[in-house]
Amino acid sequence: MSDAIPKIKPPPPRTGSSNFAALKNVSGFRELVARVTDRAPSLPNIGVMHGRSGDGKTYASIYAQNKTRAIRVEVGDTWTRKTLLTAILREGGVARPQGSIPELAEQAIAMLAEEPKRPLFIDEADKVVDKGYAELMREIAMSSNVPVLLIGEEALPQKLARIERLHNRVLAWFGAEPCDLEDARKLADLLLPVAISDDLLEDIRIQGDGRARRIATSLDGVSQWARNAGAKEVTRANYAGPIYTGEPPKARASRLIVARSAKSGRAA
Repeated sequence: MSDAIPKIKPPPPRTGSSNFAALKNVSGFRELVARVTDRAPSLPNIGVMHGRSGDGKTYASIYAQNKTRAIRVEVGDTWTRKTLLTAILREGGVARPQGSIPELAEQAIAMLAEEPKRPLFIDEADKVVDKGYAELMREIAMSSNVPVLLIGEEALPQKLARIERLHNRVLAWFGAEPCDLEDARKLADLLLPVAISDDLLEDIRIQGDGRARRIATSLDGVSQWARNAGAKEVTRANYAGPIYTGEPPKARASRLIVARSAKSGRAA
């Protein structure tokens, strides 16, 4: 029937104990970490997660970090070899790393090797490749023998393929997928204090291109709108708030605005 009432699932009780939704990309990355960690001794020790911006790769890596005690670094635009090594040492508990690049590399490898099952996550690994010191990641992985997980954008596998010695040490790959409705529902359960219908949630998912970050941004808008409107349930029919698509706002016709303002002034 065309007049069917949209399905609305009430939000779960909030206990404040969970800050993560078990999205498919979260589960997929956990499986990747487990595979590299539990590999046979003779197998390579690098795993790669790749995907679009906003698909929840960093979110998945933080969740896995909390579960595995992984050392996690997120590479910045201005980072160098020394910055990367210093960050790894700091995350591993060294308060003030000092020394030349070879000395820092030796310290980092020794520190990592002390706990061979403790993974190392390098987020934004594309930047390491683009800046020409990807060989350092291979050296760290090969010499420490710890599970090393590289996380980056969609083109990361192609970039790694051009570095044969590093590419050959990759044991497994995981491509992050767009959110489906089930994932969107999990985000809604986590972020919304009100019930939301499947039809509106599906609109938010599609218009957000299935990107977890955009869906979460739209759900924040739904939460604010519901609070201001005093709504207990939000559906496609009653929702009058924004849906975040990632598109930039269109430029306003400033001349028309100025002209209208001038006419208003004369009328006054």
